[in-house]
Amino acid sequence: MDPLASLLYEVRSEGALFSRNILAPPWSVAFADGTPLAVVTPLRGSGWIVPGGDAEPVALGPGDVAVVTGKTPFSVTDDPSASTAPFYVIHPGRCTTANGEDVSEDVLLGLRTCANAPGGTTVLLTGSYQVDGRVSARLLDVLPRVLVVPQEGRARPILELTDSEISRDDPGQQAVLDRLLDLLLLSTLREWFARPEADPPAWYRALGDPVAGRALRLIHDRPARPWTVTTLAEATGVSRATLARRFGDLVGEPPMTYLTGWRLALAADLLARTDATVDAVARQVGYRTAFGLSVAFKRVYGTRPSDHRAPAVSPAGR
Repeated sequence: MDPLASLLYEVRSEGALFSRNILAPPWSVAFADGTPLAVVTPLRGSGWIVPGGDAEPVALGPGDVAVVTGKTPFSVTDDPSASTAPFYVIHPGRCTTANGEDVSEDVLLGLRTCANAPGGTTVLLTGSYQVDGRVSARLLDVLPRVLVVPQEGRARPILELTDSEISRDDPGQQAVLDRLLDLLLLSTLREWFARPEADPPAWYRALGDPVAGRALRLIHDRPARPWTVTTLAEATGVSRATLARRFGDLVGEPPMTYLTGWRLALAADLLARTDATVDAVARQVGYRTAFGLSVAFKRVYGTRPSDHRAPAVSPAGR
């Protein structure tokens, strides 16, 4: 498993909020604070992403796919220079009017389909879902606020399938839409990283190297193994010095530093999401004892593993 696959395995949708919007100018759709990942594409027509703050609006043409990261509110509109009130606001897991009220039935054309004008010339597809944890942050933190892959990309068949599935209400439909959103995200990110204007993270560029790429895959595939620079070098078929040099040059940090970061990210998410003991988590990610994990955890995150778990299992956090 390569790093992108490992990270995207954790950035998975569950109960994704998908909507198809048929719109006539002037229009605006807002994403509220707390939506850390969204995918937006005009199936027909065009629009603008308004990221918020001092960032400039980003144009979207027909079939372009945009990924927006971060919990800061943003909007999609036909005219970024206008102050058009949102048609509706997408919150984590629900939609409301601009006033915070439930969306009225008169804007619904069918399941997951809304319209401010049934004959609108713009058809906007949006998908948003919650992602959290240290593993997903390793991917989201290296992405720009807004990235756009033009319509000539290979995501078109996925968009067409999503458009046909979004208004269906068959058994298991939410799971189908979740997986389609995951596939759309993966396809878009792979195309984005390959584009000349992108600045992919060092670990992504290193995947093409036969030495550093092999070592990265081993670390992500088998984090619990008692890896050392020597055993990683043996597994990749090079000397210890060669591995250390190639990995450091391409990834930007030593192999053992990268391994520690990956193990601790896995441990943090296991602690937050499961009831496994600290000792069990330690062994699962490659530490022999809970004490060893605690020392590394405190050094990197500034807190003990047991303290990291507390918010996830407290009554208020359930």
